[in-house]
Amino acid sequence: MCVDRVLIIIAVLLMAPCGLIADDGGGALRWRIGVEAEPAWMPPTNLYFKNHGVSESLAGALKADFCFDDGSRIGRTYPGLYHGVGVGGRCFSSGAGMGAPVSAFIYQGAPFARLGRRVTVGYEWQFGAAFGWRGGRPDINPAVSTCVTAHMGVGVRMHYSLTRAWQLTAGVQFTHFSNGNTSYPNAGVNSLGVTIGAAYRIGSGSDGVGGGAASSDGDAESEADRRRWHYDVVVYGAWRKRALMLGGSPQLCPGRFGVAGLQFAPLYCLNRYVGVGPSLDVQYNESSGLARYWVEGTVGDRLKFYSPPFARQLSVGLSAHAELTMPLFAVNVGMGYDVVSPDGERRFYQSLTLKAFVWRHLFLNVGYRLGRFQDPQNLMLGVGVRI
Repeated sequence: MCVDRVLIIIAVLLMAPCGLIADDGGGALRWRIGVEAEPAWMPPTNLYFKNHGVSESLAGALKADFCFDDGSRIGRTYPGLYHGVGVGGRCFSSGAGMGAPVSAFIYQGAPFARLGRRVTVGYEWQFGAAFGWRGGRPDINPAVSTCVTAHMGVGVRMHYSLTRAWQLTAGVQFTHFSNGNTSYPNAGVNSLGVTIGAAYRIGSGSDGVGGGAASSDGDAESEADRRRWHYDVVVYGAWRKRALMLGGSPQLCPGRFGVAGLQFAPLYCLNRYVGVGPSLDVQYNESSGLARYWVEGTVGDRLKFYSPPFARQLSVGLSAHAELTMPLFAVNVGMGYDVVSPDGERRFYQSLTLKAFVWRHLFLNVGYRLGRFQDPQNLMLGVGVRI
């Protein structure tokens, strides 16, 4: 995954919500800065980790985030919701071929339970990029073949307001690193860790994230919880590498292949937080169905294929989706089945998507598609309209 492309994606995601922030009005933003440490266990997901003793890691991060003032529309409707940016580093118990990646990421969190006046429990997700992997040499590091990967994490956080200014956090965190199948090999790196941190609240206000009593606005809350349908139309594109079984042996196809897709996804809002619905997924994959068009006798860098018909590389699927819909960002997960599928492709697929709303009805789409929960397929980088 090229560094310049990753930086562009992160920059766009950071700037995307500015329109909605300006549109909210009625209150200032409340900021805090903090640090976080994460000792973690690395599941032995491939033989490389087992053979080189890569079983533990230690990560640290510097984070800065904001929440909406209780007087704003978003602050009243979504108390405790926060958004931020972070920079962190990670080292491994065995440094054999792994490097010491540095991550830059955006994150969002909100409380879903209160255990007392000072204690809340909530979720937090992270999305960004990790730079500095020792990639590019499959014989050295088959888990990560690029120096830049995506950084995706989700966790549960307990926030304790020590004072009006200081807050302590503790929780658990799952993090996944992958190059999105833009290069081979792509075994990926996973970690499951315990997070410990401290944060300092800048300025006055309630004590901690979600710690104050937001002013009641029954009309705004009733409107936010009103059950209704949204209709998302998404177009996306990506590039990917491809390996095929040809003549009884695996072959890595030279170059990269284009992917383009279209989704039409009705979404039924159960309340202000959660929506569910179906989706019609159409995708063209330039690398699909190539095995039957292989020019026999060509291998390696001279591998050649006849051009397949367009319809032979087109898939049409139906999927079911659930979405965590919050201001600025939404996280969508889906599972589907291709009714029409090219030869040799996995029909059962899954997707994970982050939507960054530029305006109320326009969002950027950054997603990842898998087959059978384990076979990386392609990224889903595009734009969508919510009607």
